[in-house]
Amino acid sequence: MNMTEDMNSASAQAAKLKNVIDATSKIILGKSTAIKLALACIIAKGHLLIEDTPGVGKTTLAHTLAKVLGLQYQRIQFTSDLLPADILGVSVYNRDTSKFDFHQGPIFSNVLLADEINRATPRTQSALLEAMAEHQVTIDNETRTLPDPFFVIATQNPLNQIGTFPLPESQLDRFLMRIELGYPDSTAERELLNGKDRKELLEEIEAVLSAAELIQLQKELEQVHVADAILDYLQDLLEFSRASGDYLHGLSPRAGIAVLSAAKAWAYIHAHQHVLPEDIQAILPSVIGHRLQFNYEVSDKEVLKPAEHLIQQVPIP
Repeated sequence: MNMTEDMNSASAQAAKLKNVIDATSKIILGKSTAIKLALACIIAKGHLLIEDTPGVGKTTLAHTLAKVLGLQYQRIQFTSDLLPADILGVSVYNRDTSKFDFHQGPIFSNVLLADEINRATPRTQSALLEAMAEHQVTIDNETRTLPDPFFVIATQNPLNQIGTFPLPESQLDRFLMRIELGYPDSTAERELLNGKDRKELLEEIEAVLSAAELIQLQKELEQVHVADAILDYLQDLLEFSRASGDYLHGLSPRAGIAVLSAAKAWAYIHAHQHVLPEDIQAILPSVIGHRLQFNYEVSDKEVLKPAEHLIQQVPIP
């Protein structure tokens, strides 16, 4: 493929992605950065954790993305009495055949919305681990492959709210990104108050992509170039997190791979032919915010988050 064909292909893909962002922005108002981060997470084949207070549109964003991307969607309301079988499925004895028939759970979909995931017990939360890591589940000693593509989009309430259970670190690490939505600005909120109900608008919205087109976009992501200087910068970030003593634990190699994948997706969405340092900085808070913690008490005057501190301390080569 020559340079002109490369440019035409990049332009076509950028137009498709813009259509996805525009369609989602009609439902989720005033949150273009959060929408782009969520889309980058999906293109990078990652799972997404949306953490915020109730009522700011976490569930709506997940449902909108699934519909706009043309993906099969299932939602589970996580509660304290939810069992792993409610997610994975269960085998039921069939008297006619004298065999057990497996009834698939909602995890057998392209997008599983785990709504308020931290209201379920750790045992139930852990039922998602194999699915998130391997895109398969093992039930009754039989391994069953999940549909392709497969994503978990989970919403989480703040841990200081009643009835929540913190996610185990091993499960948090399975989420490529954690994002927040926050409250809308005054203009977006006025439009929300004056406009149609989001549920009605969601019923009217149509798919912009298909599952096959999304898989193709994921494959094209591998073509985004990463220069040695960018890898140097990424390794400097990783090394500082491990050697500085500022953090409780340094970033793992898997975290480094996650940063690179997300940065490539962010660059791809913005039609960059190669990853820039700014691409890494744009996604870094969402990728490492749930993986990195200060090893000391942050004072009330401290306004920096771990990722912001990391960006400030490590210069661009």
